[in-house]
Amino acid sequence: MQSNTSEAKATLAWTRKFNWRQYIVYIAFIVVFAYFAITLNSDGFLTSNNIMNIVRQTAIISIMAVAMTFVISAAEIDLSVGSIAALASLTSALALEHGYGIMGAIVAGLGTGLVIGTVNGWLVTKVSIPSFLVTLGMMGIAKGFAMWITDTAPVPILNDHFSYIFGSGDIGKIPVLLIWTLVIAVIGHVVLRKTTFGRRTLATGGNQNAARFSGVNVARTKLMVLAASGLVAGLAGMLYAGRMHSGRFTFGEGDELSVIAAVILGGTSLFGGVGTVVGTVIGSLMIGTINNGLIIMGLDVSQQMIIKGLIIILAVAFGRKAVNK
Repeated sequence: MQSNTSEAKATLAWTRKFNWRQYIVYIAFIVVFAYFAITLNSDGFLTSNNIMNIVRQTAIISIMAVAMTFVISAAEIDLSVGSIAALASLTSALALEHGYGIMGAIVAGLGTGLVIGTVNGWLVTKVSIPSFLVTLGMMGIAKGFAMWITDTAPVPILNDHFSYIFGSGDIGKIPVLLIWTLVIAVIGHVVLRKTTFGRRTLATGGNQNAARFSGVNVARTKLMVLAASGLVAGLAGMLYAGRMHSGRFTFGEGDELSVIAAVILGGTSLFGGVGTVVGTVIGSLMIGTINNGLIIMGLDVSQQMIIKGLIIILAVAFGRKAVNK
């Protein structure tokens, strides 16, 4: 009898200590998935083809969101990722069109992202312009440049090997996009949790002055996370190009909204200092699941955008509440 009472007290104490806000994205994902599985089961929500569609549709957002986790953890923001992806898809497609082969397309796509990301980082750290303004301006520059170099026309990709590697291929029954997502997520998780650079990123976002006194080069850390964000957005552009067999200036439109929403939903603090790559990937999957469910329910794009906006507001509200606790 006494043993049962002790166990009950221990369970009650554990329940009181349990901070549900740390696991809100996992709880929300399970609730959302279960809701659609029950209500849309007869419409094919749980079929393997539909589950694979969710994975394919969220893969590119997840990849950009992994890099954005570092940016937001360092208390910065990058609004240019969607436009960088669009421009990178075009530079890769143009490199293939002019006979530079797959390696030339990779150098063109990743180089586009790295150069723009580095310029973003340099303007933020050396010219002291807020990252919100720098990347907002860069979003317009990259988009305009993408429209200008192709006169708004799509650039087709006829190289099947490139398309297979970067987007449209399957290895067995596993989409290549899923493999890219897992590779980037594992690298991001290990770097953020197990390396000095990851700890410096979190320290920079948590308290810049304290980080400086601790020997962290805050400016270099911010420059590196913004450059990495651009580089990964370049990879995302190549995945868009491979999946759609073309480069288009319209790729990535609105992606910055989905990417930031995935990061914040995943538990990364919008105010810096706290970040989780695993939570980001789950947040991205939850957004993809919601999008997929809403499409099956027959809601149009405008209604989906409204719900996305509401999700971001709720996520930020939870984030602020957690910070103020």
